[in-house]
Amino acid sequence: MSEEEKQETYMRRIRSFVKREGRLTKGQASALERLWPSMGINAPHSGERLDLVQLFGREAPVALEIGFGMGHSLVAMAKAAPEIDFIGIEVHRPGVGACLMEAELQGVTNLRVVEFDAVEVLEQWLDDNVLDRVQVFFPDPWHKKRHHKRRLIQPEFVQLLRRKLKVDGVLHLATDWENYAEHMLEVLSAAPGFVNLATDGTFIPRPAERPLTKFEQRGHRLGHGVWDMKFSKAD
Repeated sequence: MSEEEKQETYMRRIRSFVKREGRLTKGQASALERLWPSMGINAPHSGERLDLVQLFGREAPVALEIGFGMGHSLVAMAKAAPEIDFIGIEVHRPGVGACLMEAELQGVTNLRVVEFDAVEVLEQWLDDNVLDRVQVFFPDPWHKKRHHKRRLIQPEFVQLLRRKLKVDGVLHLATDWENYAEHMLEVLSAAPGFVNLATDGTFIPRPAERPLTKFEQRGHRLGHGVWDMKFSKAD
């Protein structure tokens, strides 16, 4: 199998976890119509890449979140760090609409959103070595063993993220499934070009910049764990 065929197979496999469509509320639909021209990112023309300086109108560190859900955590992070530009990727349209609504409500301007497959965005829309941070919080754990191959955090995907990160850029992962946390740690620990920022080589306490979600608060009350990890790009 050629490298091109391998890549096509990989892209199809990764897409298998997407996409759950839901009904838009009137507020979400209105937010998409009003705010997409200023906060939405459309696919660049074939062969072109996104100009992040032009996109945000300034030079600043860029953080990319993959799978932001309804966007409340992402908007909170963007509001708390106006010196950083945030890009959120989500394929669930109601979530995109909800994120735009929340951004407008909070007066957030350092955020742009993408409604597209993350692998294609990374592969075809972004240059290498442009991101200061990538964050993936609570991705689908695909908890049944026969579905583990559908998990987003896999060796190939991690290397794709590494290409897009700047040197010393950080990959921040979080999950509330212990088995997936162990899988993530195993994949990242074996990944060339990454260094675990945990002093003991395992997990870190929840960093202050990652908001505690309502879902997470409920989990804490029920005794559920959450595992965070940060790895930096060494080269």
